[in-house]
Amino acid sequence: MNNTFKRLLVLSVAGTLGFSAAAQAADKSINIYSARHYAGDELMYQEFTKQTGIEVKRLELKDEALLERMRSEGARSPADVVLLVDAARLAAAQEQGLFQPVKSKTLAEKIPAQFTGENGLWHAFSSRSRVIVYSKANIDPKLAQNYEDLAKPALKGKVCTRTGSHPYMLSLMSSMISHLGEKGAESWAKGVVDNMARSPKGGDTDQIRAVASGECGVALTNSYYWVRLLKSEKAEDKEVVSKVGFIWPNQSNYGTHMNVSGAAVAKYAPNRESAVKFLEYLASDSAQKYFANGNNEWPTVPGVKVNNPALDSLGPFKQDVTPAKTLAANTALSQQIMDRVGYK
Repeated sequence: MNNTFKRLLVLSVAGTLGFSAAAQAADKSINIYSARHYAGDELMYQEFTKQTGIEVKRLELKDEALLERMRSEGARSPADVVLLVDAARLAAAQEQGLFQPVKSKTLAEKIPAQFTGENGLWHAFSSRSRVIVYSKANIDPKLAQNYEDLAKPALKGKVCTRTGSHPYMLSLMSSMISHLGEKGAESWAKGVVDNMARSPKGGDTDQIRAVASGECGVALTNSYYWVRLLKSEKAEDKEVVSKVGFIWPNQSNYGTHMNVSGAAVAKYAPNRESAVKFLEYLASDSAQKYFANGNNEWPTVPGVKVNNPALDSLGPFKQDVTPAKTLAANTALSQQIMDRVGYK
């Protein structure tokens, strides 16, 4: 059996998942397709089973492979719940018709409209910020207080990011479109390309390390990658942290860009009732704490208290309140802009 499977049986013979209404009703289980790969999620699944008696069977794949699997399975897909980690990815799945709408009083009351997809097709259960890091040795932090600063001449040859086609960058670009308009966002993206220290490559942790090494002066990263380094006991990680500074962008205007991790009921979910119960569980205080402590994210449910000293050490900040569904809606245009300006 492929080693990407974790406790998931996806068989195409009768007598397994979803072959009759009676069998489905008797089978107290739920099939989750997840693009999340975080240790804390396992504890979350275990608690859901303990609370409800519903067994969790899951398949973990990278987002593109996961969506391709659902497309190929079509109406035969055993997926009940889909977990994705970016507004751009949620947008892609929604556009491909892989979700079905959910009406739930619990979700409506707990998840703010800012974190709900169009027509209730998906809900976000955790948020993360996209922040700026800079070299303490080579960069005056006053030069990089806003995303817009990354496109200014003062940072010529200093900027590093992931590729322009990565969902994290597309979601940030979607935010820039909402604040600057299409022309302003395109001008910004062109300025960032002109300021690159090297061609975009690597993950967010690679960007932070490149700043520490002096290859880059400033870089963009999701906040939880920075917190992971803060929490690390490895000598090399401690050295990186000592050389790199952290900035909440755009605190004097619209605030720091917030992205999301979200879930939806799959279009052909054979266990729809259990799927809705799982989404409602994700909005519970205990599940929200798993998101926050397991991957250093922020709960989307207001008022949930978490105990994560490293996350708390970053301090309070002004968040961009652009709705996640707006970020999702702008994804296609974001990619077009990135292509036009040569953001590789």
